[in-house]
Amino acid sequence: MELDFECTDLSIWKEALSSYKSRIQSLNKPNLISLDQFYTHELPSLLRQRNPNPFITTAELSRLMQWKLTRGKWRPRLLDFVSSLDDSSVQSVSQKAFLSLPDISKAISELTVLKGVGAATASAVLAAYAPETAPFMSDEAMLAALGSSKDYSLKQYLLFVEKLKSKSKELSSMDDSFRPSDVERALWSSAVGVKLQSSQTAPDKKIKGSNKRKRKH
Repeated sequence: MELDFECTDLSIWKEALSSYKSRIQSLNKPNLISLDQFYTHELPSLLRQRNPNPFITTAELSRLMQWKLTRGKWRPRLLDFVSSLDDSSVQSVSQKAFLSLPDISKAISELTVLKGVGAATASAVLAAYAPETAPFMSDEAMLAALGSSKDYSLKQYLLFVEKLKSKSKELSSMDDSFRPSDVERALWSSAVGVKLQSSQTAPDKKIKGSNKRKRKH
């Protein structure tokens, strides 16, 4: 059963979050496991090492985009745009964005001047550096939190952030830290788990259906 955003049972949220890695593996998408390792572990570490003036490089942004598109919907043109960006511009723009935090609106606006970088990609950049402040704007989490994943505007992202921060605060009050980015991953993991389950049971339903039709004749 898919995780309900209004659920207040911390154990259910923790179970969904702990299933994240196995869901990544279950998708069987080329390079997704290594890309997710880069995004969730290597990139945050690299960004923290660059304090007090953190930045992201074009090569790192390109890998982040690969992660985003492989974990979600594949849109190769976005990857082409990002991969061809001037490295000094990416470093300068991302540094301004990171230093703008915790002003999320300003940070997103700084990043979206880069070609191919919309609010969703910008949110992924910020989430890698500040997971406690700016969660990634995934379709699955947007759908769970706001009931729609069609609007990728800054305004919609700010609503999304408020919802996830509120849920994060609620869950953290029960136990240890549950960051807004943890809320996003738990929602994504749950939604993907449901999709994987339904895709596995679909062939069985077809077989049963065809058997019924045969019996009728």
